[in-house]
Amino acid sequence: MTRYALTLEFDGTPFQGLQRQKHGPSVQQSVEQAALAATGQDITLFSAGRTDAGVHALAMRSHFDVASDLTPFRMMGALNAHLRPDPVAVTACEIVSDDWHARHSCIGRSYVYRIANRRAPLTLEKDRAWLVPQSLDHTAMHRAAQALVGKHDFTTFRSAHCQSRDPVKSLDLLAVERDGDHVLVHAAARSFLHHQVRSMVGCLALVGMGRWREERVKEALLARDRQELGLNAPPHGLYFVAAEYPDQDSQQERPQ
Repeated sequence: MTRYALTLEFDGTPFQGLQRQKHGPSVQQSVEQAALAATGQDITLFSAGRTDAGVHALAMRSHFDVASDLTPFRMMGALNAHLRPDPVAVTACEIVSDDWHARHSCIGRSYVYRIANRRAPLTLEKDRAWLVPQSLDHTAMHRAAQALVGKHDFTTFRSAHCQSRDPVKSLDLLAVERDGDHVLVHAAARSFLHHQVRSMVGCLALVGMGRWREERVKEALLARDRQELGLNAPPHGLYFVAAEYPDQDSQQERPQ
């Protein structure tokens, strides 16, 4: 058996998430069907992270095992040919050792959340950014975000359906910057709780609008109570950016 490691880019709009779902199409299903068409064999796709319906990826790392002698270049071409017209692309492919695992070997994951901060409706970025027409104070959002960096109990910022046994996570980075009429929220950690990034972004947006004091974010964190969550940002502004592995650099440089 050969283990192929893939880098996937996808538009999450038509999918119910990355993982296979009983109630609709998934990115995993699309890639597994493409691999079946390319190799004639059933495969199981494993990925560095999970994404909700509507969440996108710039560089999701995944792998599968298959009895094949195709070179990585030919495998990538075959998968992309069979993935059409689904909005999923294999942007890189390599053969890795049997002990490399896209999920279990991963030591860091990073996301970016895109907020379009303008009054005009979205056209080109429809379903690819969260439109917030109220003026956002991104510097206040960044200051408030620093209370969440570090090791904390993130119960307030986890979904009621989160399956993680432990709400304690170590958040390595939460940075807010403005790029023209966009406010970008960068988040990085070894792993995240279900809805954690979207929940943090929603509360930071309330700070940016002036509806929450900056200190309110820390108060919500310390409450360890989902009822204290102010707002859960919608999924379509969220992008999986990169997965990190031992002895490998991140696929995208983190902002300082």
